[in-house]
Amino acid sequence: MTEASIAQAASVTPDPPHWLRSIVLFMSGQMVSMLGSMIVQFAVLWYMTIVYQSGLIIAVVAVVGFLPQAVVSIFGGVWADRHNRKHLIIGADAAIALSTLALAIVILGGIDAAWLIFLTLAVRSAGTGVQMPAASSMIPQITPKRHLMRVNGLMQSANASMALLAPALAGAVFGFAAAAAADGSGAPPPVSVLVPIFMLDVITAVFGIALLAMIRVPKIARTEAEAGAGYFADLLGGVRYIASHGFVRWLLFVYAGLFILIVAPANLTPLMLVRSFGGSESEDVLHLAVLEVAYSAGLVLGGIVIAIWGGLQNRLLSIVLAALGFGALSMGLGLSPNILIFFACMAVLGIVSPFFGSSAMTLLQETVEPDRQGRVFGFVGIVTALAMPFGMAVFGPLADVASVELLLVSAGLLTFVVMGLALVLPAGRRAMAAAREVSAAGRLGAG
Repeated sequence: MTEASIAQAASVTPDPPHWLRSIVLFMSGQMVSMLGSMIVQFAVLWYMTIVYQSGLIIAVVAVVGFLPQAVVSIFGGVWADRHNRKHLIIGADAAIALSTLALAIVILGGIDAAWLIFLTLAVRSAGTGVQMPAASSMIPQITPKRHLMRVNGLMQSANASMALLAPALAGAVFGFAAAAAADGSGAPPPVSVLVPIFMLDVITAVFGIALLAMIRVPKIARTEAEAGAGYFADLLGGVRYIASHGFVRWLLFVYAGLFILIVAPANLTPLMLVRSFGGSESEDVLHLAVLEVAYSAGLVLGGIVIAIWGGLQNRLLSIVLAALGFGALSMGLGLSPNILIFFACMAVLGIVSPFFGSSAMTLLQETVEPDRQGRVFGFVGIVTALAMPFGMAVFGPLADVASVELLLVSAGLLTFVVMGLALVLPAGRRAMAAAREVSAAGRLGAG
């Protein structure tokens, strides 16, 4: 963090006009659109699992769901800094909806090919690569700086709420469509069972676009040198900015470490649950459902706490404490003596997660110049999109030769090591010192 970014973080700026109305419309539109997207993700994964029962097919689904987002985020961040961010979000949502509608029409025409589903998933992932940097960098444009932490907390809580609701809705629609298409032969459901779900996604996208269109978002003002730069010059400028900005580099390092060491092994908790606390098939299904609900409910609660409280004034301290909490909870999961403590650790992990995510998001929004935020969030999207699959590529095969308990405890210990290294690095020491100055300036301003 530089002196200029410290001054920017501590400065008082006028509130955006009609900011509360804009935030309500933005969050409502994003929640509805996200709900439709999540329903499609669950339904497609379930369909491909039931019909093909192939690990390779599921791996392809994961790759086409993550890789295009990571690649397009490189360019999506530049677009977010060059163009109206609201228009980019609307365009991405529209492209996703149109690709889904096209697939539904093709399926109704009698064409059934897995590659068409893969292609649509890739288009949807690419659309997310455009949408994520634009949405993340648009929030500071419509939110007063003093409320950024609360709004980001609400967004985390809203995302978790959709994660709770989406599987239930997807299961209801998928189950109804499958039952209607069943012929009594016991054959896998036809691909046409996905059509109602695709149409639901189109409807939610249209609704989300309509709400977003009601918000007035000005185009970001750029310096004369930046305004005259070409596209690739902007892209290189973003790379140089991140390379020269010690705090952003440091935070990307922390993001990558946590997603590899915590997010990836946390995805193995269902396997530990079945192996270590397993019972009958019906009990396993119930336990898996409770595990997902515990984590998602924790996410909702954590986001609400942040929205009400506003979090620590020292954002960086909040990030560090949350990261250390991840390490301790990963070890707690691995050392759980019974299933109740296992569920409790998962719920607390959910509560802690928004404290990291909201603090990191807010700190970037507060310290990165507005005309560079799109590119910075684009690189954040790349890191988060690639780190988790990379972590799973490491921890997944290890889970077949070692216990998940050992992997979780090891990941927790490594998290402490990584955060210790991050804090002793010169960039980490400078970031902590600057964060303390910003926190002190904020307290003086409040007084």
